[in-house]
Amino acid sequence: MADKAVSLVEKRLMDVKLGELGSWLGGRDFTPNGIISAVSRGRDRYYNKYINVKRGGIGGIAMLLAGYVAISYLWEFDHIKHDRWRKYH
Repeated sequence: MADKAVSLVEKRLMDVKLGELGSWLGGRDFTPNGIISAVSRGRDRYYNKYINVKRGGIGGIAMLLAGYVAISYLWEFDHIKHDRWRKYH
């Protein structure tokens, strides 16, 4: 049997073709409540996939810490770059 046709607005990002991306973005909810609910859904999916499992490992927490380190480095990159170019003599 063929799958039911799903409207473009209901598709996930990974299921959207490149030509449909503009229309898909136009159908998203960019209000503050829409953004908050999208972040909440993302957090819930991450928690259920990596943290709330029967036999969990350190993978989910390690990814979270690695992301924090990467973002911290990007925020401080200008300061680090200027320190590197400074001559200490």
